[in-house]
Amino acid sequence: MKIGVNVPNFGPGTDPGVLRDWARTVEGLGFDLLMLSDHVAITPDVAERYPAPFYEPFTTLSWLAGLTTRVRLGTTVLIAPYRHPLLTARMAANLDALSGGRFVLGVGVGWARQEFAALGIPFERRGRLTDDVLRDLREAWADTAAYGDRRVPVWIGGNSDAGLRRAVRFGDAWHPLRCTMPWLREGADRLRAAASEQGLAVPAFAPRIALRLTPSPVDGPERLAGEGTIDQIMDDLDRLRLLGADTVVLDPYHGDPSETSRPQPARQALATVAAHLSTTEQP
Repeated sequence: MKIGVNVPNFGPGTDPGVLRDWARTVEGLGFDLLMLSDHVAITPDVAERYPAPFYEPFTTLSWLAGLTTRVRLGTTVLIAPYRHPLLTARMAANLDALSGGRFVLGVGVGWARQEFAALGIPFERRGRLTDDVLRDLREAWADTAAYGDRRVPVWIGGNSDAGLRRAVRFGDAWHPLRCTMPWLREGADRLRAAASEQGLAVPAFAPRIALRLTPSPVDGPERLAGEGTIDQIMDDLDRLRLLGADTVVLDPYHGDPSETSRPQPARQALATVAAHLSTTEQP
């Protein structure tokens, strides 16, 4: 099972130097994947959670590709309706080629009504538009002379039943975001059932979970996977491996934009996880 990291590419503490340090930290600690989020118009509903400056993911990942050598690079998640599918197809294929085949395209439908309005895109049609984008991406990439012959992995985000079914129809992996362990166990079963119902192969399971390291155990039914002591976090990772997870992405951002000015606690939590992963991998 591969382990990735969702790096904040927004907020008052984020600048090119911080992003460069994040990339060096993620790759230096031995993680497998570095992912960024996506917003285009930082409207008030977006700014409340993810304030400016917001570094556009394709631009930023292209730059980080030149600063790294091994770690895969991806989006968690690109909001599919915000860009014309042929533009997304071109940028994704180019980024994959320029990074030496290291790109993972995670996509989702989006949630920010004001941002959709600012871009002139109907919020109510975002699900159908996302399906259209995914279908058009596959058709575009079939032209290997124009886009290259390597298939860019597509992860489908979304915790809803519609997102799960979309992952079965269009995705290489289902990428649910920040859930409890019981929900993820149920979700893995639902994924297999949805694939069986549609007569399609089961996509990979690649959840993004929290990373919040605490000195004392976190209990209760609302505990997110990845929250608690290092023993709890390692147990969550082991349980996800047993559920068949191909990749797990750790998300050290907890919703307070001021965290972006204090990245060291998040990086220390990642270092603690990396050290324990290294220990468990030893023969």
